[in-house]
Amino acid sequence: MQESIVGVDLSGPGSAGNTSVAVFAQRGGALRLEELLASADDQAILDRVPAAAVVGLDAPLSYSPTGGSRASDRTLRRLAVECGLPAGTVMAPSAPRMAYLTLRGVAVSRMLGYERPDARVVEVHPAVAMAMAGAPVDTLKAMKHTSAARRELLAWLERQGLNDVRNLADASDHSVAACAAALAAWQWSRDRSAWRHPAEPAQHPFDFAC
Repeated sequence: MQESIVGVDLSGPGSAGNTSVAVFAQRGGALRLEELLASADDQAILDRVPAAAVVGLDAPLSYSPTGGSRASDRTLRRLAVECGLPAGTVMAPSAPRMAYLTLRGVAVSRMLGYERPDARVVEVHPAVAMAMAGAPVDTLKAMKHTSAARRELLAWLERQGLNDVRNLADASDHSVAACAAALAAWQWSRDRSAWRHPAEPAQHPFDFAC
């Protein structure tokens, strides 16, 4: 049976133009890109998640009830720094720059739980996931700023088993992140994550994996 793997790089409410969705079909030991959608609102995300899909959401899907970082954020931040990424790569869900993204992440994940109860949802962090899997850190740092870095990362993602992404020559950093979110979700679904913080229901109902 063909399984769908969906990676979503979320932005906050009101800025759907910065949200990308990458839909892949798993075939054998690789993923084949079926669709890459930029500027996705919540309904567009839902429309691209079939029953029983694996979905990697790049956004906090919960928050600390006391504010600040969750235990998972603190652990992943330390690992990100060990990989050579800045500490600010992993921010607290309630930080001023993250609060609206967290709001949408919580809403989208619960929407999927209600509308696609057979789907498997995991929180992911594409940049750290790529770094932990061996992607060049200097290239990751340049991803938002240069098309050359994005092309290099797409070529790297194709070598990890994401077929057809190398051809996305004009992809934004959000679209590259969506593809990387799919890779992280795929690895999680096969129990091959480099790092995983298990769900802690009811406050933190989803695994967080890279």
